[in-house]
Amino acid sequence: MMSHHAQTRCQQRSIPPMFVDLLLRFGVTERAPGKADKVFLNKAARKQIKAYAGPLAGQLDQHLDIYAVVSEDGSVITIGHRQERVRRH
Repeated sequence: MMSHHAQTRCQQRSIPPMFVDLLLRFGVTERAPGKADKVFLNKAARKQIKAYAGPLAGQLDQHLDIYAVVSEDGSVITIGHRQERVRRH
């Protein structure tokens, strides 16, 4: 489930729902400040996506620098493009 804010951000940032699904399915979850989690794709997750996508993997790779912030109940709060490495707290 995605919040209205997350849907708006996806549209504004040109992130198709398919990439959100890949992120939530294969992404790594890490605790964020507050009571939310960050979900992003590390090298291992990208490798899993390549195996899953097969020949399409080359076309997907350039669009996988995304992250999501997910609430405790599992709904996506916001989503965006990663501009730098994920910082660990």
